[in-house]
Amino acid sequence: MKHSNAFIGKASKLTETELAAELGASKALWDQLVDDLAKRHKLAPEWNSYSKKAGWSLRLKRGDRNIVYLSPFRGCFQASFALGDKAVVTALAGGLPKPVIKLIKEAKRYAEGTAVRIDVKGTEDVEIVKKLAAIKLAN
Repeated sequence: MKHSNAFIGKASKLTETELAAELGASKALWDQLVDDLAKRHKLAPEWNSYSKKAGWSLRLKRGDRNIVYLSPFRGCFQASFALGDKAVVTALAGGLPKPVIKLIKEAKRYAEGTAVRIDVKGTEDVEIVKKLAAIKLAN
């Protein structure tokens, strides 16, 4: 199912109240993921919007290295990675669920890496995102 960023057209950085209103029950998953990645991998969150047409996303990074982008949708969110070649090989061999393996194999490749996007709707999706973040950090 195709989703779009909940904050397309918003000029100013969003508030926690606005984020919670759009994410609904998924806000708890968002908070869990952000908190865990910040603590476990020392990733710093940074809100970013490249244009009003793109909406807002939360970039989690270590130093100058972007690890994952979280984009809020209505009722869920998406985690986006640009995986380098080594990270892709590790991910494909890393025991991820078959649908995620298929997603990685079919993902478009760019100069920055292979674009992997995971819709996060439940705790199992959060665990996949955590695993991919660890793989990206290690490669």
